[in-house]
Amino acid sequence: MDIHEYQAKEILSGFGVRVPRGGVAYSPEQAAYRATEIGGRRWAVKAQIHSGARGKAGGIKFCDDANAVQEAASDLLGIRLVTSQTGPRGKLVHRLYVEEASDFKSEYYLGFVLDRKSERVMVVASAAGGMEIEEISRDQPDSVIRVSVEPAVGMQPFQAREIAFGLGFDATLISQAVVTILACYRAFRDLDATMVEINPLVVTEDNEIVALDAKMSFDDNAMFRRPQISELR
Repeated sequence: MDIHEYQAKEILSGFGVRVPRGGVAYSPEQAAYRATEIGGRRWAVKAQIHSGARGKAGGIKFCDDANAVQEAASDLLGIRLVTSQTGPRGKLVHRLYVEEASDFKSEYYLGFVLDRKSERVMVVASAAGGMEIEEISRDQPDSVIRVSVEPAVGMQPFQAREIAFGLGFDATLISQAVVTILACYRAFRDLDATMVEINPLVVTEDNEIVALDAKMSFDDNAMFRRPQISELR
C-alpha cells in the first residue's frame, strides 16, 4: 500500500523528522489559500500521485505569489502526469500539496527498505540526493552507503552516526542527522512499512535537516493492525 507525499510527511513529522510547512489542496482557489495560510515568499506546488520523478515530469512548480500558485494548480489538477515510473498512461492528478519552498545548500538520499531475502531492514543512503536511487547506484555507485539492521535489536545510534559521517555531514549537524535517521527507522518499524524514502533530505541555509520529499509504502497484510494507515488509502 502506497500513500501520498503529504501523508508520508505528516507521519514522519510525528516521529520527529523536520518537514516544510504545507497543506493539501483540491482546487486552484484552495491552493492559493494554502499559500497565504502557510506564509513565506515562495512556494512549491506539487502533484500528488503515487510516483517518484514528478519534478522531471513537470509535476512540481515553484511560485512567487498566490496568483501564480493558483495558476500552477489550475495547470496541474486533472491532468495525467506521466513520469519515468508511471508507464505511458500516467496517473491522474486529483490533489496537490502546497508547501513553503526551502533554500538549501546540500542534498542527500535516505531510504529504508525491507530486504525479504535476509529478512532485515536495509538502510540505503547517498550524498547524491535529488536523483533516483537507481540512477545513483548506476552512475555513482561509490556514493551509496548500505547498512543492514538486525531485527532482534533494531537500529542502533552508532549505525545512524556511521551513516551520518559517511554522508559527509558537518560535525555540527551529526546529532541532528542521527535524530532524523533514527526517527525514520522508528516510523518504518512501528507502522509495518516496507519502504521509507526521503529524496532529497536537505541541509537548509539555516542549518536544519529537512525532508523535502517523502514516500512510504506499507505491508498490506499488516493493515488490520494499522487502521490509522489503512484509512489513508
